Amino acid sequence: MFDLTGRTALVTGAGQNVGAGIARALGTAGATVLVNDLRPGRADEIVEALVADGVTAVAVPFDVTDRAAIDAAVAESGPIDVLVNNAGNGGAEAMLPKKFAATDPDDWLGPMEINLHGVLHCCHAVLPGMVERGHGRIITISSAAGTHGVGMGFVPYSVGKGGSLSLMRSLALEHGRDGITANSVALGIMDSVRAETAAALTKAIPVGRLGSPDDVGAACLWLASDEAGWVTGQTIGLNGGAFTS
Repeated sequence: MFDLTGRTALVTGAGQNVGAGIARALGTAGATVLVNDLRPGRADEIVEALVADGVTAVAVPFDVTDRAAIDAAVAESGPIDVLVNNAGNGGAEAMLPKKFAATDPDDWLGPMEINLHGVLHCCHAVLPGMVERGHGRIITISSAAGTHGVGMGFVPYSVGKGGSLSLMRSLALEHGRDGITANSVALGIMDSVRAETAAALTKAIPVGRLGSPDDVGAACLWLASDEAGWVTGQTIGLNGGAFTS
């Protein structure tokens, strides 16, 4: 239904799981997909699989916290029509082993740097070209932690994800007349959780299953399409009905 032929899409953190699903969805719709990952080997594996299925894909490894590396990759890749900010940390790697009151500023650096500053860097790198061409789609993968908050050691993660939501709303207001849309997809519980906890977590989801990379890819494909040109500044909750209040 949605045709992205002639578009170039950069998907960060696309070397596995949700990011790989997004890259596949956009590529299958005709986009040339730039598969980013911090680890070059993972990006290469996804590109190999996509190309085998007829998708035009190129590996562009860089660290989203390294602004110079991002600028260099964008300059080399050429115009970016669609940016999907998917890179981030979550789960155990995002958790601090202490409550917020016991943290100090250094504890915030990692979660904030990747979940908020990484999004800022990538947006800043692609926006001038989008403005010049009068068209662009920016999609940021956030979390229910950003819309609803969560404690238990995840306060910096929640704040980073919440900040990215605010950034998308602000860019939507600032660049709507430039032909650019900016939206967020706030994820609920995904099927990448540990098997021993999956059954219990599924019980809390009204539709009765965890989310999949294909679910996220479908949402991003719509937001990247011309058909979603009047959708901007929005946060789409992709959560199976688990976070509705």
